[in-house]
Amino acid sequence: MSIVQLRNIWKIFGPTPQHVLKNISPQASRAEIQAETGHVVAVRDVSLDIAEGEIFVVMGLSGSGKSTLIRCLSRLIEPTGGDVIINGQNVTEMNETDLRDLRRNTVSMVFQRFGLFPHRRVIDNVAYGLEVRGVDAAERYAHCAEILKLVDLQDWGNHYPHELSGGMQQRVGLARALAVDPQIMLCDEPFSALDPLIRRDMQNELLHLQKTLKKTMIFITHDFLEALKLGDRIAIMKDGVVVQVGTPQQIVANPADAYVREFIQDVPRSRVLTAETIMGPANAATATDQSIPAHTTLEELIPLVAPTDAALPVVNGNGEVVGAVDRAAVLQALAAA
Repeated sequence: MSIVQLRNIWKIFGPTPQHVLKNISPQASRAEIQAETGHVVAVRDVSLDIAEGEIFVVMGLSGSGKSTLIRCLSRLIEPTGGDVIINGQNVTEMNETDLRDLRRNTVSMVFQRFGLFPHRRVIDNVAYGLEVRGVDAAERYAHCAEILKLVDLQDWGNHYPHELSGGMQQRVGLARALAVDPQIMLCDEPFSALDPLIRRDMQNELLHLQKTLKKTMIFITHDFLEALKLGDRIAIMKDGVVVQVGTPQQIVANPADAYVREFIQDVPRSRVLTAETIMGPANAATATDQSIPAHTTLEELIPLVAPTDAALPVVNGNGEVVGAVDRAAVLQALAAA
């Protein structure tokens, strides 16, 4: 079930964006439109469906429109055209009261630069959303103490942000977003300012939290390896346009164009592609007691197919045979790198 639906979202920056939108040529590039009109098309006719409980990653290079797109979801930036539907409600038609309620109760945002109040203690930063809601002090502090435990900051509630490392500050930002128990979390490159080791720890922390909390997350990044690690599905943007949407395996196996191939050229295919990605028809399977779970990676497949010419059956989570994989299929997938 889709909890978020984007329908033909446009964002055009400039003095008369509606006029440009009405008269834009479908064939005109972003550069041509800017040269002709002086307007910048940041997001161009984007439609996406995001399922409840998934981590949906939007990635692209700087200037691709990914951060603008995520801000259109809660109307921190007003879309020039199109509709944002959340829980069946049209966000683009909401009045100020309904929009404020959406931001307080349904959608939370985690920013790249932490966005913490330097004069507030950690626990007061985490409790800010509940304070705005008017939650009693004792209740919000008790709740936020539990949230701090979730992100392993239970001993830091009475400290101030400047006393924490960058990774710890980002965990405070994550805790603040979680404290209001949102359905949807918007994460705008939250780990990009962190050192590589701390960034990896934060990625692992996010995945750990997701196993427990099962939030719907829309995560922005320019790092394809981060997208592969976190994303259930990935949308890749270029010049305001979504050029490909798919699972990490689908994108690595079948890049849509040269732009996407640039992203995946250094990806270790053996660790990303799975039996399900490369399998052939189920009727090709040789009768055998050995079966391969669909999520088995090529790296794990190699020692299984190397000793035999047989096509091994691939099974789904219910134990049903859904395809077959053999040594040739694995070698062909690896050779395509």
